[in-house]
Amino acid sequence: MDFSLNLGVLDEGKLQKIDENKLYDVAVIGAGPAAVSSAIYAARKGLAVAMVGVKVGGQVLDTNEIENIIGTISTTGSKFAETLHNHLKEYAIAFKEGHVVKEISLDGKDKIFVTDDGKKYKTKAIILATGAKPRSLNIPGEAEYVGKGVHYCSTCDGPFYKGLDVAVIGGGNSGVEAALDMSGIAKNVTLIEFMPELKADKVLQEKLAQRENVNVILNSATTEVLGTEFVENLKYKNRATNEEKTLKLDGIFIEVGLSPSSEIVKDLVELNKVGEIVINPLNNETSVEGIFAAGDVTSIKQKQIIVAMGEGAKAALSAFDYLITKY
Repeated sequence: MDFSLNLGVLDEGKLQKIDENKLYDVAVIGAGPAAVSSAIYAARKGLAVAMVGVKVGGQVLDTNEIENIIGTISTTGSKFAETLHNHLKEYAIAFKEGHVVKEISLDGKDKIFVTDDGKKYKTKAIILATGAKPRSLNIPGEAEYVGKGVHYCSTCDGPFYKGLDVAVIGGGNSGVEAALDMSGIAKNVTLIEFMPELKADKVLQEKLAQRENVNVILNSATTEVLGTEFVENLKYKNRATNEEKTLKLDGIFIEVGLSPSSEIVKDLVELNKVGEIVINPLNNETSVEGIFAAGDVTSIKQKQIIVAMGEGAKAALSAFDYLITKY
């Protein structure tokens, strides 16, 4: 069997330009931790690897402190992304940075993927590692005030609210982490959670309880964002009493989870009811032979950096096995 292997992949030590005329062994779609892990593991297996993504790091770039990567006591999102990029550059991977894949189709056993500039590329196997994006509330005023007081990343936009009043929507890990971040920047932070209890890890809840400028409102639904040129008020309703209140503030950070970036394959592979790509947990293969997936875009329960990296490695090794046994 002809793998079209680049036997010098481990020796060249640098990224390459993607080639429209080449049949790649594996194409990795995405540039976050799962994607980088997939690309490196595939390259280490001697495969000709193509990779397409906007920027190395993905969601990691929106993260401030990271303290749960085993072997790295503490780092920041930007530093960790730089580490990923430096490791990626050790291999002759064809990386098309600053672009996204808009379409994927089948050509016999091969796969065709089209990028946002209209270029077409061909590969024997695909690993989907497109991650996820922040989920919106879909309430009146939210879309209107995005960037004008409504935000989805406290790390990115929090510094604009120094000494001001803000709200964080969501009581999971991301919401409580955002409230903790903002408690050191804003004057007052109000955290609103839909459920009767916070869902964040115990250690995060304990830290939150120590912050004197954080007020937690439970069992309440956020109903409307109000303002003139910028956000001025937020309406919420107590789910037990139906009493509606208005909170005067300067900014809102919505942290209610992630929506998987699976649109490009919604008509190609099986998705679950929330839009995650369904994979075989043993080998990361999707419902289509030769198409694998890893990381936050998949149906795995744990959405963690270290899990995504492990899943990326597993997907690459499974793609290698597929090329050996089934291609």
